Amino acid sequence: MINLRNTGLVLEGGGFRGIYTSGVLHWFMERGICFPYVIGISMGACNAASYVSRQAGRNRIVNIEFVHDPRYMSLRRLLVRGELFGMDFIFGTIPRELVPFDFKTFFENDQVCVTVVTDCITGEPVYYEKRDIGDGYMKLLQASSTLPFVGKPVPLDGRLFMDGGLADSVPLAKSIRDGNGRNVLVLTRPKGYRKKRSPLVNGIARLRYRSLPGVWKTMAFRAERYNAAMNDIDRREAEGGIFVIRPREPVRAGRIDRNKNRLVDAYDQGYEDAEYCQEGLFSYLAG
Repeated sequence: MINLRNTGLVLEGGGFRGIYTSGVLHWFMERGICFPYVIGISMGACNAASYVSRQAGRNRIVNIEFVHDPRYMSLRRLLVRGELFGMDFIFGTIPRELVPFDFKTFFENDQVCVTVVTDCITGEPVYYEKRDIGDGYMKLLQASSTLPFVGKPVPLDGRLFMDGGLADSVPLAKSIRDGNGRNVLVLTRPKGYRKKRSPLVNGIARLRYRSLPGVWKTMAFRAERYNAAMNDIDRREAEGGIFVIRPREPVRAGRIDRNKNRLVDAYDQGYEDAEYCQEGLFSYLAG
């Protein structure tokens, strides 16, 4: 029998690679697997929202069907306004008009849903539970999903925020601090993947965000923090303390990708990997 008490679901980001996670969560929802605590960053936070609102397949529609719509993504917008993505369209028009987000179910659901953002001044991760932010929830998702170089900092709650993954790529430690003795992680990279430090990108970031030290400082050491987190995850997984669902093969979709075939394949890959892992997952959850 599955026991979800004191069990957290931790969702990595990864831009459009997060379509993989959308497929995993679709598999969960079809089987009525509802973790009481969910935490996500960036695309992982968007996936968490549709999971808690019980809308299986919603993120597939949002992130695949609109990908060629210039209101969603536009190089011209990036050149003229400094924003690749139409955030007002993605976090305004789509959830409120085109692919309605079920706010009622989301907020009435007793699942805890935590979203991670990065403070652009301090560089610290900030964690918001859904009830902390209320009507500003879509703005919070926008902030967590705003990538450096292709988006602008988002003002919220008197602060400036960007991509939650800058400060906390995989928020397992936060889930543990919140009392979850067991955790299921959905990652978007295969086992063994490690980030490489890029002095060039870090140097450009320091110039681009010189007035926002929290951004360029987190970017400067992000590879080291990410790799340390992966080492810790591998250790915990080997000891049986956590359960990890990750791509058995690299996800072909890139961090920013407009190829619908690759995106559909990534979604299906997540669904199929969840199916593949079910025996181990159920065994872990029964313990």
